[in-house]
Amino acid sequence: MNDTGPSTESEFSGPVVEARGLSRVFMMGENEVRALDGMDLRVAPGEIISIMGASGSGKSTLLYVLGCLDRPTAGEYYLMGQNVAELGDDRLSAIRNSMIGFVFQTFHLVPQLTVLENVEVPLFYRGVHPHSRRQRCMELIEMVGLSDRMNHRPNELSGGQMQRVAIARALVNDPVLLLADEPTGNLDSHSGEEILAIISRLHEAGRTIVMVTHDDEVATRCQRTVRLLDGKVLEEK
Repeated sequence: MNDTGPSTESEFSGPVVEARGLSRVFMMGENEVRALDGMDLRVAPGEIISIMGASGSGKSTLLYVLGCLDRPTAGEYYLMGQNVAELGDDRLSAIRNSMIGFVFQTFHLVPQLTVLENVEVPLFYRGVHPHSRRQRCMELIEMVGLSDRMNHRPNELSGGQMQRVAIARALVNDPVLLLADEPTGNLDSHSGEEILAIISRLHEAGRTIVMVTHDDEVATRCQRTVRLLDGKVLEEK
């Protein structure tokens, strides 16, 4: 597997992400909340885009639907040409584990595990042989510059270091789509810049990346910005 670039996108000529009429409706008591309201979105292979909008505009809901962590109420969502909105829970779980990498604002590391063990978690659940998964994880930890922290636990790391661990873990299954939810939101400016530099290198190596951000400066690092309002695409540029 490649340390930075994906291995499967080159075999597929269509968009990595294609959403058609995507809606997600929640009931709040007797009130209907349309978190996504007939949204269309396409993301080409190797493209990096930012998703922006005010609180409640649908950014997080969109990311959860794209990451197969939530199902749309209506519409179609194609990931690498497959309509994943129609799939059962087991298949969705397999897709999340093999095709999608997640980077969250709050890192979501397991506090009891070391850096190496945290990065290994997705491969453990896929049943990858211990020697193979350890080798793969060590390469990725080196790639994000944490070889000297491999046996440390999260409480021994800075916020920027924890986010680098999260990026390595997100890449361990060589995903076709990397989703980042405010990846610099909990970091100081220096650490945030280091994370953006890693994300830029991943994009240059061919990764397809969708990043939610509230920061205009972060958005300028992307090829395209999609602004949401009330669950709809307000503008793209």
